[in-house]
Amino acid sequence: MVPHAFAGGGGGGRRWFGGRDEGRRAAAQAAKDAAAAAFYELDTAQRGLRISIETITAVDDSADARRALDGFAALGRRIDEVSGGYITAVDTHDLDRDELDAAAAGRARADLEKARDELVRVKGELDRFEQGLAPLLGRAETQLARLAPAVERARQALRGASDALDAVREGGFRADDLALRLARLGPELTRLNEGAGRHGVTETLQRADQVLREAEAVRAEAEQVPERAAEIDKRLVSLRTRAQALATRAAGVEPVLSELRRRFSAACWQDLQHVPEQAGTAARQAEERLAEATKARDEQRWPDATSLLSTVRALLNTADEGVAAAGERLRRLNAVAKDPHDEIERTRFAVRDAQRLAMSGRTTPDPRHAGPLDAAVARIDRAVGMLDSGRHPDYWAFLTELEAIRATAARVVEQIREERATH
Repeated sequence: MVPHAFAGGGGGGRRWFGGRDEGRRAAAQAAKDAAAAAFYELDTAQRGLRISIETITAVDDSADARRALDGFAALGRRIDEVSGGYITAVDTHDLDRDELDAAAAGRARADLEKARDELVRVKGELDRFEQGLAPLLGRAETQLARLAPAVERARQALRGASDALDAVREGGFRADDLALRLARLGPELTRLNEGAGRHGVTETLQRADQVLREAEAVRAEAEQVPERAAEIDKRLVSLRTRAQALATRAAGVEPVLSELRRRFSAACWQDLQHVPEQAGTAARQAEERLAEATKARDEQRWPDATSLLSTVRALLNTADEGVAAAGERLRRLNAVAKDPHDEIERTRFAVRDAQRLAMSGRTTPDPRHAGPLDAAVARIDRAVGMLDSGRHPDYWAFLTELEAIRATAARVVEQIREERATH
C-alpha cells in the first residue's frame, strides 16, 4: 500500500479542468503528499527505534530494559493505529478521478491533514520515547563495544596458558593438574566461539572474563613451576640438615639434665625430663615426613610436598625449643646460684621505676597503681627469703617469681601511660 500512498497528483492520461475545483484538488494532493512524508518519517523512525530496542534487550535484562520493551510495544500499537488511519484516508479518496468535485476534494484534504497530524503527533511521542532510552542505549552500546575485545583477550590468554604449559613440559615437568585445568576451559572456548547471538551478550562477556582469569592463573602457575621446584629442593636440603643437627643436639640434653638433677632441687628440672624423648621422637617424625616430601616432590605433587615440609618445620621448631630450654635452664640456674644479686636488683629497679611514674605529677598515688606495686615489693622480699629455705633452694621458682613481679610492674606502667595519653 505504501507505493499507492506515495502516488503523485499528476498522471499521464488525466484530464485537467480549470477553476476552483482544480485548486481544491491541488490542496488535497498537497495534503496527501504531506501525509505521505509524515508516514515515511514515522516508519523510518520506528525502524531505527526497533534497532535500539533490540540492542538494549540483547544486553540488558533489567527492569528498566523490560519497561522499555513494553513501552516500545505500546508505542508500536499506536503507530499501527495512526498508520491504519492514514492508509484508510488514502484509499478512501481517489484524487486522480475526473469527476472529483470540490466537496470531495475538501473532504479528502481534511481527512489527509488529520491523518498527517496524527502521524506527526505519534512521531513526537516516538522521539521523546527514544530520548528517554539514551542511558539504557549508551550502556548497551558500551557492553557491545566490549564484547569483541573481551573475547579476543580470552582467546589470547588461553594461547598463552597453552604455550606456558608446553614450555614447562619441555623442562621435564608434567604439570598434570595444570593441564587438566586448561582442558576444562575447552568447552568454554567453544561457547565463546558460538558467539553472543546464541548465548547473549552479558553471558558471553561474563564467560570471557572467567576464561581470561582462569587461563592467566594457569599460565602464571605454569611459569612458577621451575622456581617452585627449586624452592622445594632448597627447603628439603635445609630441613634435612636441621633434622640431623637436632638428633645430635638431642643426644646432648641428657648430660644437661644429669647436671640439673645433681646440683638443683627437683622443682628446677622436673618439667624438662621428657625433653630428650620428645626431641628424639620429633627428629624421627621429621625424617619420616622428609622422606614423604621427597617422594611428593619426585612425583611433582607440589602442594603435598609443600604441606609436608611445613609439618617438618613445625616439628623441628618445637623440638628445638625444648632442647634449647634445657641448656638455657642450666645457664640461668648456674648464674643465680652463683650470685642472685643481679636478678634481685633488676626486679627492684623495675618496681621503683613504676613507682616513680605513678607518683609523677601527684601528691598521692592512685590506689589502682599503688596496690599492685606495694604488693610487688612484698613479693620481692618473700622471693629473696626462698633462697634461705635449705641446702638446695628452688632457684627456678625464685627466677619465675621475679619474672612475674617484673611483668606486674610493666603492666602498671602501661596502664598509667594509656590513661595519661587518653587524658
